Amino acid sequence: MRIGEELMVCDGTGMEYTCQIEDFPAGEVKLSVLKAEKASTELPVRLKLYQGLPKKDKMELIIQKAVELGAVEIIPVMTKRCIVKLEDEKKEAKKIERWQAIAESAGKQSGRGIIPKVSHVMSYKEALSKASSEGMSLIPYENANGMASLKEAVKKAVNEQVVSVFIGPEGGFEETEVELAKQYGVIPVSLGKRILRTETAGFTTLSILMYEIECAREEER
Repeated sequence: MRIGEELMVCDGTGMEYTCQIEDFPAGEVKLSVLKAEKASTELPVRLKLYQGLPKKDKMELIIQKAVELGAVEIIPVMTKRCIVKLEDEKKEAKKIERWQAIAESAGKQSGRGIIPKVSHVMSYKEALSKASSEGMSLIPYENANGMASLKEAVKKAVNEQVVSVFIGPEGGFEETEVELAKQYGVIPVSLGKRILRTETAGFTTLSILMYEIECAREEER
């Protein structure tokens, strides 16, 4: 780029700046800020994905797509049916570092105003406690009562500040885990009559939420 040209700069906290290039000092770029505003790519509702640890490299795909769909935080969760175990602290730290790099890359690619966070691995109960203290939570479950459960929950979600989504690993949640989630106020919802893979269930739920939240925002304008 050349002096005089304009570019967009994001500070990673939700603000974006329209800038003009003034000069190229050694190893630097000097800009003047023409306009500062909140990033238009960020949803007014903070979406959080609590993902049961899947096998192999599925978590990388899940993080990438969750970031593209508007999630602000991805929390890996240990559930009863998780096959993957990250019991070694060094192994977990290395995984989180890798996952955070994927989130950052996906955030840049999709024009996000923030860099979504990949949290440390939590126990299921710890995750339920965190989510229940922050706002509304949903748990897709094959035995939930019809699509009306999802429709009603999504309608309510557009007015929340934080909406958390719990997704089980391969094999899903045990019935006792769903019952425990209900005790924490998590709402079971149906995603239809077909059984979805762990990665598909998360994408589907986040996509539906993103659509409804974006529509609600446009109607307000």
